[in-house]
Amino acid sequence: MATLSIHFNPAVIASLASASNDDTIHVTLTLGGGETSSQPATVVPHGPLAALMQAGLLESGSELTFHQRRANRSGRAVVTADGQLIVDGHSSTFPSPSKAAEAVTGNVINGWTLWQTRDGVTLDKLRSQLDAE
Repeated sequence: MATLSIHFNPAVIASLASASNDDTIHVTLTLGGGETSSQPATVVPHGPLAALMQAGLLESGSELTFHQRRANRSGRAVVTADGQLIVDGHSSTFPSPSKAAEAVTGNVINGWTLWQTRDGVTLDKLRSQLDAE
């Protein structure tokens, strides 16, 4: 019988310990080749968020949120290492900010102007900052 061994980075344990009851925790498992390695495989971001991540303006694990007061709805997403978005309440990842926003709102919407970092900066402003550099 095969043996399953799961090793968590201490940052993951700290994140789990500080999570509230309303938080959604996403864990991704991958199959290894049998050899033990202390270094995780390097993941290269791709897709619309890749340039922001490669420039250091957006990091894997960054939390993005939005709140639409008139529609009385809000959303929360986390950026994955490969540049996808994990949206609370959805089991699959989304390849772009707009697709992630559409999953929450149910409408075709510009996710670049909707999603904001913890500092309140929209992805569109980050993209403009990147273009200005």
